[in-house]
Amino acid sequence: MKISGAITALATPMKSDGALDFLSLENLIEYQISEGINALVSVGTTGESATVDVDEHLEVISCFVSVSNGRIPIIAGTGANSTKEAISLTDEAKKIGADAALLVSPYYNKPTQEGLFLHFNEIAEKVDLPQIIYNVPSRTASNIDISTVKRLCSHRNIIGIKDATGDMSVLEGLQKECRSEIDSGSFSLFSGDDETSFDFISKGGHGTISVTSNILPNLVTKMCEAAKNNSSEGNKIRDSLQKINKLLFLESNPIPVKYALNLMGLIDVGIRMPLTWLDEKFHSEIQNELKLLNLI
Repeated sequence: MKISGAITALATPMKSDGALDFLSLENLIEYQISEGINALVSVGTTGESATVDVDEHLEVISCFVSVSNGRIPIIAGTGANSTKEAISLTDEAKKIGADAALLVSPYYNKPTQEGLFLHFNEIAEKVDLPQIIYNVPSRTASNIDISTVKRLCSHRNIIGIKDATGDMSVLEGLQKECRSEIDSGSFSLFSGDDETSFDFISKGGHGTISVTSNILPNLVTKMCEAAKNNSSEGNKIRDSLQKINKLLFLESNPIPVKYALNLMGLIDVGIRMPLTWLDEKFHSEIQNELKLLNLI
């Protein structure tokens, strides 16, 4: 199943006491599919992967697979700062029926480039499931160098990278170093930065793994299509998304997007400590923008 275009890193709905809300999750998945999203990420950063336990993590992936029922690809977030744990989660996601895995680079322990290579290569060797590596230095305190991606991109199970640096020179470097794999269709480049995703795709990227598409799946999908086709409509869509892309990062993701989804009546007021509900001083800004976008 080819993965490209607009991909939502979906928030995990929770009740006010922090318990997982599977009914709301099922409704969110259906909403995304009905709005034309191309694929979904389950239990990524936006899905609060850092605060759910292993059993819950797998339950949420199972819900995505069951509800989607093969209609769109499901990418399971299975990254960890322990290679052994990441292998276990990825293997379980395969057994559940996920179409691919998204693997964030190990956080906190700051491995060397050789350590990063060995980490991703080991997971790819041990689990026969398509895998997207995820570079987000602002969260992990380590950067996956382009030279390391070059070493990994030819592996049969490594099908792409999500780059959240927002740096177009990184995109150019990846295109240069992974050219043969990109041209053969075995390796894809995904933006992980909503503010620059339009430019990323316009310059040859294959899609975006988006936070904004939690609330605007149809519009982000249209933006991706327009960017691929160099359509003049794309500039208008990019401009219309400019402010909300910024507002959804007023506090750490997924705090603002969960507030927005709650205003839209899609989820309850639920988030897990140490994350907190959005500070009141930001409420009016997001409320006003959602009204301008006709979401509330």
